[in-house]
Amino acid sequence: MKLHLSRFVCLDVDSNLARMEQEGASAGAAGADLCVFPESFLHGYRRRLDPALARARFRALSGDCPATAFLFGSFTEDRRNRMTLWQGGEEKARYDKVHLFRPNGEFEIWEPGDRYAAVRLKDWTLGLLNCNDLRFPEQARALRLQARCDVLVAPAWWPWRRDHILRALLQARAIENAVFTVGCCVAASEHPLETFAGAGNHVFDPLGDPVRTADDHTYVLDPKVRDAVLVDPLETYADIRTVETFQVK
Repeated sequence: MKLHLSRFVCLDVDSNLARMEQEGASAGAAGADLCVFPESFLHGYRRRLDPALARARFRALSGDCPATAFLFGSFTEDRRNRMTLWQGGEEKARYDKVHLFRPNGEFEIWEPGDRYAAVRLKDWTLGLLNCNDLRFPEQARALRLQARCDVLVAPAWWPWRRDHILRALLQARAIENAVFTVGCCVAASEHPLETFAGAGNHVFDPLGDPVRTADDHTYVLDPKVRDAVLVDPLETYADIRTVETFQVK
């Protein structure tokens, strides 16, 4: 699977919509199977965007590039931090962020989602996560065991000063679940109301090794790597729910 991961600089809403369309069209023309944009890439925390307008632009872009799936992750709708995946002018999947990040005041902006989500894309099953969700390994494990995901995709709004944490969490989720993990983070926010330096984009294979890119946008996921996995939780998982507790005096 050929991925295009945006390195998006969040400006004013009109500029962001135009940049999304230009970059998405270029990714489609280059043969990307999946084009991923970061969390809140169109409006950040302090700008406002009409959800109906966003949906109209998602529909138009994906309709113009029908061979490419677009993961617009995310925008604000129905008081949810909502990721949405489109192909051929139609919404194919959505996911509302479950684990909101309290230090950024997200509970005042959004309500948490109430379910996890996965989507089948050609020969791959994608598990959808959003930024702070990466801190909760039970979500990634549920996507692996229940939905049989082989790729976890996590758009993010994550600061550069904590890039090492984003990288470590993505790598850990890859190793423990024997899956590809994809992190697509906003590069920056350059706006009078909100200046922000974002972390990097990172992709790890099921062994926990980085997937290299020649242009900082394009990544190719090779399914043959999965043949080298030593421990696959699908094969060795034990559903033990009882914890034995000992009292030491």
